Amino acid sequence: MAMAKIIPTFLLRLIALGATISATAVMVTSHDSTTVLNLKFVAKYTNSPTFKYFALTNAIASGYGLTTIFLPSKTSLWRLLLVLDLVILCLLDSSISAALAIGYVGKKGNTQAGWLPICGQVPKFCDHANAALICGFVATIVYFLLVLYSLHSAVNLLSAGKA
Repeated sequence: MAMAKIIPTFLLRLIALGATISATAVMVTSHDSTTVLNLKFVAKYTNSPTFKYFALTNAIASGYGLTTIFLPSKTSLWRLLLVLDLVILCLLDSSISAALAIGYVGKKGNTQAGWLPICGQVPKFCDHANAALICGFVATIVYFLLVLYSLHSAVNLLSAGKA
């Protein structure tokens, strides 16, 4: 019966690890350049603090996921893991929200502020950023499911102890 609780947690952590590593790798390798009026413009993730935050947050989540995937299943740190999973979920959620907002402005622009869309000029950069955002969104959903599953297990454990 204990193995039935270990397998979903392991699979969720493995999927989250893959998604965060993918989001980090794709965002870090996103770059493109264009020439406008004989001036060369380079678009890369380091040009935006939001994209840097997104990449850093996913790198932190990757390191955390890599660390927790190898923890023994019978560890007494499950309460700490639940809190840390929640912290990682909050970090990923804030970074994906901010990066999605900047991505939207890059794609559509903002006529009231006078910001022009850039995805028409640097489509390779925008495609990489979109792929990284999709991976980051998957990681956020998986960490949300992991927190829900951990909470469900903790509630079941507490109710079994009272009976």
